Amino acid sequence: MNTPAKLGAYALGLAVIFGGALGAGSAVGSAGVVPIADDHGAHPAPSPGRETNDHGAHAETAPSRAAVSAPAPGGLQVSQDGYTLTPETTEIKPGEATDFRFSVIGPDGGPVTRYQTKHDKKLHFIVVSRDLGGFQHLHPEPAGDGVWSVRLTLPEAGAYRAFADFAPEGGPDLTLGADLRAGGAYEPGQPPAPSRTSTVDGYTVTLDGDLVPGKSSRITLRVGRDGRPVTDLQPYLGAYGHLVALRAGDLAYLHVHPDGEPGDGRTQPGPEITFYAEVPSRGDYRLFLDFQHGGVVRTADFTLHAGQGAAPTTASTPGPSTGPSEHGEHDH
Repeated sequence: MNTPAKLGAYALGLAVIFGGALGAGSAVGSAGVVPIADDHGAHPAPSPGRETNDHGAHAETAPSRAAVSAPAPGGLQVSQDGYTLTPETTEIKPGEATDFRFSVIGPDGGPVTRYQTKHDKKLHFIVVSRDLGGFQHLHPEPAGDGVWSVRLTLPEAGAYRAFADFAPEGGPDLTLGADLRAGGAYEPGQPPAPSRTSTVDGYTVTLDGDLVPGKSSRITLRVGRDGRPVTDLQPYLGAYGHLVALRAGDLAYLHVHPDGEPGDGRTQPGPEITFYAEVPSRGDYRLFLDFQHGGVVRTADFTLHAGQGAAPTTASTPGPSTGPSEHGEHDH
C-alpha cells in the first residue's frame, strides 16, 4: 500500500474510533437513560451494539434516540427544569407535630407563587419512610411569599423521603424529592413483602392486575367492608381513589392515572377503582390507595413485583392505622 493510501486508512480508523467514543460519551452524559433493572433493583451497565467497519475493526455504537430521551421517573431529584424544592424546617423530632415549611425556587431565583390546580389541589405533599412502611399524603397551605406550611409528624426516628407533586403556571408537571430525618437511633427496615390484599379500619381492599415494565398496566382495586362490596365511595381529589406508586430501592415516584371520574356518566362509585400505571423497570413497587367513605379518607397499601412472571404473593398483615389529621389527611 502506498503512503497516501496508508494515511487514508489511518484517518478512517481514527474517525471510526472517535465516532464510537463520542457516541459512548453522549450515552454516559445523558440524564434521561433509565435502564431496566434486574429483580433485585440493580441496573446493569449498558451493552452497546458493535459494528464492523470496512477494515474489520469493531466500533461501539451509540444507543438509540428513544433510549437516550427516555425520561427519568419523578422524585429522584431535588431540582429539575430550573425548579428546586427547598425545605426551610431543619429539625424534626420523632413523634412531635412540626410546622414543616418549604418553598419551590423557580428558574428566576425567586419562590414560585402561582400553581396550576391538579387533582383539586395546587400542591400534593407525600412523605414516606425509607423502608416504605409508613405513608402520609398531605396538602400544605400557602403561608405567604411562596412558602408552604404543613403540620407534619414523623412517628419514629429514621430516614424519610418527601415529595412535592405540582405544576407551576406555565411550567411542566414536576415531582421533586428531598430527604428528611427524625433524630434518634433506629434500625433500618425492609419494604413489606408482596401482597395484593390490604385491611384498614375494617375495610378490605384487594388488587387485581400485574405491573409490566415499559407498558401501561391496568390495576383494579375492589373495596369491601364486612364481607360486602362498598358501592358508595365518595370523590377524593377528583376521583373515587388516589393511587401513589413508589419503586423500592430508590423510591422513584410514579404518576398513576385513574380510569374515569365522578359524574362522567360511566364511572361507578365502587366497589372497583381502576388505574393505569407504567413502571420503568423490574423489581418491587409499593402502592398506596387513598379512598374516602363515610367522610373519612383511609389508605390501603400493597407490594407488587414487576417482572417477566408474577411473583408469589402473601396476605398482608394490617399495620397500625391512625385517624385523619386536623386537615382531613392520614398517616398509615
